[in-house]
Amino acid sequence: MSRLVIEAVSRIFHGVRGGPPTRALEPTSLAVADNDFIGVLGPSGCGKSTLLRIVAGLDVPTTGRVLLDGAPVTGPGADRGMVFQSYTLFPWLTVKDNICFGLREKGVPAAEQERVAAHYIARVGLEGFERHYPKMLSGGMQQRTALARALANEPKILLLDEPFGALDNQTRSLMQELLLGIWESERKTVLFVTHDIDEALFLANRVAVMTARPGRIKTDLAIDLPHPRHYTVKTSPEFSAYKARLTEEIRAESIRAAAMR
Repeated sequence: MSRLVIEAVSRIFHGVRGGPPTRALEPTSLAVADNDFIGVLGPSGCGKSTLLRIVAGLDVPTTGRVLLDGAPVTGPGADRGMVFQSYTLFPWLTVKDNICFGLREKGVPAAEQERVAAHYIARVGLEGFERHYPKMLSGGMQQRTALARALANEPKILLLDEPFGALDNQTRSLMQELLLGIWESERKTVLFVTHDIDEALFLANRVAVMTARPGRIKTDLAIDLPHPRHYTVKTSPEFSAYKARLTEEIRAESIRAAAMR
């Protein structure tokens, strides 16, 4: 049984000031197995983030439905951990208190909060920064905190919307390795939206490519690369072949999108 089922989900936004409606998503279906790491690629404006927000319960589909372990998604929930591109930490809370926020909301005892926070602070390499506030942290450290906060709730699925897009290349590479290590050791189920083909190939065991708007999934490609992965995999012939195929898939959709403007 699939952990996550996206079943014929579409999204139409009403026009602004009486203008024509915008079809953001055509009916889209995708099945995500337990422990899958799926990268979602596509041209700008194809509906990747809209699809992720619907899975997160932050938006409502016009048609179709989303099931998590067989139960319909009707709104946000702790069973889905969300990490955005922007740093969405609470600025008035320390690193530790940000990580404990969801646990406190669920009424988890203080001792268990301390244990979970200490585990994930160590897991993301933030020992010594527990009492720091977000404004005292670099962008990479803020995203480490956001990732730890999402993981602390033990979600069934981790949803990431271009979480490393605002980081410099070196920090981005380090965050990719960190996330991949967490996935490989803890076997989380992950849905990861990105514009970066190399990033999707390095991280994911499946890559879904979306069409130009209105988006739908046109390709669902299994990625057969060795695990655990190291950056040397990017120099392999297999990686290059996958990259060439995905580049052409997205190029074709970008050309189609430009022709429709």
